[in-house]
Amino acid sequence: MEPAHWLPHRPPFLLLDTMVSIEPGIRASGLWTLRGDEWFFPGHFPGRPTTPGVLLLESLAQCGGVAVLADERYRGRLPLFGGVERARFRRQVVPGDTVTLHCEMTRLSARAGKGHGIASVGGEVAAEADLLFVLADLT
Repeated sequence: MEPAHWLPHRPPFLLLDTMVSIEPGIRASGLWTLRGDEWFFPGHFPGRPTTPGVLLLESLAQCGGVAVLADERYRGRLPLFGGVERARFRRQVVPGDTVTLHCEMTRLSARAGKGHGIASVGGEVAAEADLLFVLADLT
């Protein structure tokens, strides 16, 4: 199913193309294919386009957001970043790469949570981090 079914994000800031698997409230996996015409490549970096690490973290957070919002207990809520811990960037992500995103919830309550995300390309880890979030009301 399309990530926009659960997430309020829309292009150009929807950084997931498709969901591969979803276990509501537990984990989710998705894909993001970098075509090369994304808005950030011309400036990051001219002559050597590289996906910004912060956008890899955002794509992981969006993947985790699907896991949370697919759980009917959290429908109508909005997961917002509360923090990032132990972020590591291990491989560049460039035009033509398809990033496999996986986020597993390690803690989830009525008001906040934490998940561990891994972004990989071709089986190689590109980025990983612990993502902290708070759940806000949409209204």
